[in-house]
Amino acid sequence: MSQWNQVQQLEIKFLEQVDQFYDDTFPMEVRHLLAQWIEGQDWEAASNNETMATILLQNLLLQLDEQLGRVAQEKNLLLIHNLKRIRKLLQGKYHGNPMHIAVVISNCLREERRILAAASMPVQGPLEKSLQSSVVSERQRNVEHRVAAIKNSVQMTEQDVKYLEDLQDEFDYRYKTIQTIDQDDKNSILVKQEVLTLQDMLNTLDFKRKEVLSKTTQIISEIDTLMKNMLLEELLDWKRRQQIACIGGPLHSGLDQLQNCFTLLAESLFQVRRQMEKLDEQSIKVSYEGDPIPLQRPHLQEQVNFLIYNLFRNSFVVERQPCMPTHPQRPLVLKTLIQFTVKLRLLIKLPELNYQIKVKATIDKNVSTVSNRRFILCGTHVKAMNMEESSNGSLSVEFRHLQPKEMKSSAGGKGNEGPHMVTEELHSISFETQICLYGLTIDLETNSLPVVMISNVSQLPNAWASIIWYNLSTNDSQNLVFFNNPPTAALNQLLEVLSWQFSSYVGRGLNSDQLNMLAEKLTVQQTSCNDGQLSWAKFCKEHLPGKAFTFWVWLEAILDLIKKHILPLWIDGYIMGFVSKEKERVLLKDKMPGTFLLRFSESNLGGITFTWVDQSENGEVRFHSIEPYNKGRLAALPFADILRDYKVIMAENVPENPLKYLYPDIPKDKAFGKHYSSQPNEVSRPTERGDKGYVPSVFIPISTIRSDSTEPRSPSDLLPMSPSVYAVLREHLSPTVIETAMSSPCSAD
Repeated sequence: MSQWNQVQQLEIKFLEQVDQFYDDTFPMEVRHLLAQWIEGQDWEAASNNETMATILLQNLLLQLDEQLGRVAQEKNLLLIHNLKRIRKLLQGKYHGNPMHIAVVISNCLREERRILAAASMPVQGPLEKSLQSSVVSERQRNVEHRVAAIKNSVQMTEQDVKYLEDLQDEFDYRYKTIQTIDQDDKNSILVKQEVLTLQDMLNTLDFKRKEVLSKTTQIISEIDTLMKNMLLEELLDWKRRQQIACIGGPLHSGLDQLQNCFTLLAESLFQVRRQMEKLDEQSIKVSYEGDPIPLQRPHLQEQVNFLIYNLFRNSFVVERQPCMPTHPQRPLVLKTLIQFTVKLRLLIKLPELNYQIKVKATIDKNVSTVSNRRFILCGTHVKAMNMEESSNGSLSVEFRHLQPKEMKSSAGGKGNEGPHMVTEELHSISFETQICLYGLTIDLETNSLPVVMISNVSQLPNAWASIIWYNLSTNDSQNLVFFNNPPTAALNQLLEVLSWQFSSYVGRGLNSDQLNMLAEKLTVQQTSCNDGQLSWAKFCKEHLPGKAFTFWVWLEAILDLIKKHILPLWIDGYIMGFVSKEKERVLLKDKMPGTFLLRFSESNLGGITFTWVDQSENGEVRFHSIEPYNKGRLAALPFADILRDYKVIMAENVPENPLKYLYPDIPKDKAFGKHYSSQPNEVSRPTERGDKGYVPSVFIPISTIRSDSTEPRSPSDLLPMSPSVYAVLREHLSPTVIETAMSSPCSAD
C-alpha cells in the first residue's frame, strides 16, 4: 500500500495534521493525483543537487500535463481549471529555485511518515500530551471569542463617537445661531427656550462624552488583560510547540489563528486611537468647564500607544527556524559557509505595511563571553517583508542565501577548543526592523532559537544532541550559557523525543519495549539518575560501560544505518532492533527452530545482527548470533538479500539457510520477499550477451559453526561465489572439505 493510501485511512485528528502542511507551496491535489510517482522519486537527494532537482521539477510538470490530458477527455471543468492554475503556480514559484520544491516535497513526505508513526503508537507520550492539552484548546477558543467581542465593542463605540459628532455639530450650529440674534431679541420667549434646549444638549453632550470615555477605558482595559493573561500566553505556547517541532515533535500549528487575533487587536487599537483624535478635535471645537476629554484623553492615548507598541513587538516572530536545506531534519545546526534559510513573520497583517518593512539579519549581536569564536553573516542580509511570497498571504520575509562565516581570532582560541566545547556553544541570530505607521515609530527585534555552529559535518551528531537537550529542557529562547551548567532532563520525556528522532528521520517511531531497552541502557550504573531524571553527561559525554563511545553516538550511528541501508525493513516494522542479548534469548527459547530476530549491535557502532534458535540432537536449545553487519558490508549486498541467501555449514551437514521464521512466527519470505533485489538463480549458464563465456557472480554470505560449540565463530566475509560454482563445489567436494577450506587463513581474504 502506498504511503498516501495509508495517510487517507488515518483518523480525522491525524488527517487534520496532514491538512496543515499542504498549501500552495505544494498543493494536496498534486500529492493525490501523482502519489505513486512522487513516492518513487528521491526528493531528499534532489534537495542537495540542483541538476537532479531541475529534472524532477520538469518531470513533475510533465506528469501534471498528462493528468490535464486525462481530465480534459473526462470534461471535468473544475479539475482542469485547478490543475492549470497549480501548474502555472509551481512553474512560476520554483523555476528559478528547483531545489526548494525538492525540500518542500521531502519535508511533506517525512511529515506524513511521522504522522503515520504517531498514529501507530498505542499511547501518546507525556510531552505530546502536554502540547495538545484541552486547557490550551479552550484558551485558544476564548482568545478568539474575546478578540471578536472587543472588535464589536470598538465598532459600537465608533457609532457613539459619530453620534457625539452629529450632536456637537447641531449644538455648535444652534449656539452660533443664537449668538447672531440682536441683543433686544435675546429676552424673547423663543430665545429663552432655545437657551434651555442648548443647556440640555450640552448636558447630553457631556454625558455622552463621559460615556464614550468610560467605554473606551473599558475596552483598553480588556485589551490589556487579554494580551497579558491570554494572547501572549498563547504566543508563548506556540513558541514552545515550535521548539518541540524542531526536535522531531508534532508539527506546530496555530500561527494563522494568532495572526488573526493580533491583526484584529491592532485594527481595534488603531480605531480607538482615531476615536481619541476625533474626541480631541471635538473638544477643541466645543469645550466647557468640567469637559472630561482634556482630563482623560492624554492618559488613554498613552495607554493605547503602549498597547500598540507592545502588540507589535510581540508580533514579530521567527516562523521557520534557521535550517540548512541539506539537512532538513536537523534545524538549528549551521555549518560555516553553507547556506541556510530562515523565515520571519509579522503577525499584524496590514496592507499599508506591504514592502514597507526592511528586516536586517545579524549573528551574535549581543556577544556573550561563552566562546572566543565570532561569526558574521554573508549573503543578502536585508530584505523587505511582503505578502506575495507566502501562500497564505501573510506579511513575511524568507532569507534563503545567508551563510555564516567564522572570523579569525587573534587570540587563537579556536584551536584550543575540543569537539564537545564547539558543539555546546550556542549562538543567536537576530532580526531587527523599524515600522513607521500613523505617526508612530516602532523598533522591532526578535531572535532565532539558539543555534550551534559547526565547521565540519563530523560535528553534526553532537551538535544535534545539544539542540535536542536545550529545546527539551528549557522554554528560554535566549539562554546562550545553558551548557555552562546544563540541567537534567526527565527520562520519560527524553525517551519520547528519541522516538521522534526515528519517526521524523526514518519514518517509524519506537514502541514501549524498544524504549524500555534504551531506558535500561541509559540508566545502567547511573548515579545521577534520580527521580526519573537523566544528566547531559550520561546522554552525550560519558562512554557507555565497557565501550569506547557514548550513548548518543551509538544511537546516531543506528539512525544513519537505517536511513542508508535498511529503511524499508525498518518502516515495515520487521526490525525489533532494540533488544538486549538476554531478552532475545527469552523471546526465542520457546519458538520453532529457525525462528530469528533482528537487533542492533550493542558493541559495534552502526551494526545490525540476527540471532536464530535451533536444537541439538539431544533437544538442547541453542542460540546463534551472527557477527554484526555494518554499512560497509551492507553497501555490497542488501540486507534482505543477506537474509534470503545466508548459509551455514555445520559439521558434516550440507550448507543450508537456518533462517525460517521472523519472530514470532512470520515466514521469512513473506516478511522480506518484496524487498529482495532479485530472485536467486539456481545455476547460471554462460550468456551470449555482455562478456561472453563468463558466468555472472553473486555474493553469498556463509558462516561455519563447529560441532563442539553452540556459538558461531566470527563469520567469513561475503564470498564472491556464483551459484554455479557453489553447485559444482557441492557435487565434487564433501562438506568437510568445504569447511576446511573456509577455516583456512586464506579464506578470510
